[in-house]
Amino acid sequence: MAKKSVASLQTGSKRLTKAIKMVKSPKTGAYMFTEAIMAPEQVNDWLSKQ
Repeated sequence: MAKKSVASLQTGSKRLTKAIKMVKSPKTGAYMFTEAIMAPEQVNDWLSKQ
């Protein structure tokens, strides 16, 4: 689980964060990475969601 503020994603007054989460596939058992770009306030909710 990672949280990173990316300078190239910041435009004007908006501040965005790219969050990366490692998720285990129920079908194969392999791990996959899921990425999303969102406001910093939403990151903790997104990371805690299954």
